[in-house]
Amino acid sequence: MTRLLSKSFPSLISTVFMCAVSTAAIAQSTPALTTREGDFVVHDFKFDSGETLPTLKLHYTTLGTPKRDADGHVTNAVIVMHGTGGDGHQFLRPQFANVLFAPGGLLDPAKMYIILPDGIGHGKSSKPSDGLHARFPKYDYGDMVAAQYALVTQGLGVDHLRLVMGTSMGCMHSFVWGENYPSFMDALMPLACQPVQIAGRNRAWRKMIIDGITNDSAWQGGEYKSQPQQGLRTAADMLLIAGSASHQLQKEYPTADAADAYVTEHVKKDLATLDANDVLYQVSASRNYDPSANLDKITAPVMWVNSADDFINPPETKIAEAQVKKIKNGRYVLIPASDQTHGHGTHTYAAVWQSYLAQLLKETEKK
Repeated sequence: MTRLLSKSFPSLISTVFMCAVSTAAIAQSTPALTTREGDFVVHDFKFDSGETLPTLKLHYTTLGTPKRDADGHVTNAVIVMHGTGGDGHQFLRPQFANVLFAPGGLLDPAKMYIILPDGIGHGKSSKPSDGLHARFPKYDYGDMVAAQYALVTQGLGVDHLRLVMGTSMGCMHSFVWGENYPSFMDALMPLACQPVQIAGRNRAWRKMIIDGITNDSAWQGGEYKSQPQQGLRTAADMLLIAGSASHQLQKEYPTADAADAYVTEHVKKDLATLDANDVLYQVSASRNYDPSANLDKITAPVMWVNSADDFINPPETKIAEAQVKKIKNGRYVLIPASDQTHGHGTHTYAAVWQSYLAQLLKETEKK
């Protein structure tokens, strides 16, 4: 049975400008789906660490067109934020886009203006591998949300969000959005996270990745000439386990040889694409995340959804049941493990939880 239970930010802008956008059809998702992409640049972005980046590029993808009321306020904007190591394009995959962005879907671009940002350090946004390597500012989740807010308000001219949604790291960003900009959104839908300090097993596997990279002799303080393979292999191994669903893996790889081949191929693929500094920064960005003390500042209705087979957010800790009580208009849903769930990755399989999104949108619809 599904259970339903009822920082200060950096100084942002000195000069900003918009880069040109492009339009493209996404062949691997809904055939008619059209996106627009662009870059928003913030000058002299000051990070929580005190560091400043002269030019911070924030890449984004949008679908649909903003609609405004009689007073000129945007009424249909939705931001969807990705997880650690991802980017906005992950939401164009069929398991998400074909469910929510399809004609008549809950987030049909004919009705909604959807914003898919690449977070700092991810995708096509500014990141260590662009050239600064270990000299890139030590960003955290506060910086990432502040940059998203700048993109939405100053880059895209959106003064209100119909919905703030995020998966995994983006789920954690959703709680930060709700606390720091409580009147800016109508509703929040965090998927696959906890609104507490990263600790216990969740911190342990992240620490293993950090140590694996920094203890690799090839890392050279982040100024490596070639990727530190052993450190990245540790990262790839841990990321595989953290994001896995035991019942799905057992079903898909029922023999030792099949499981071994899967790991070999998965790690090979990751080693060909991962950058050690980018991974290190991405995993480290959660180091000071802890919205638990200010959850009562969230005023928008919250529909928070986790799955019971999530390695990263195991339900037996009972963290969610305790924390949701602090949220004035918060509800927590725990989806039981089944053939339809995918461990931590259930957050992207929209068919599993779209009924809760439908409920949230209906309840927060302006009459």
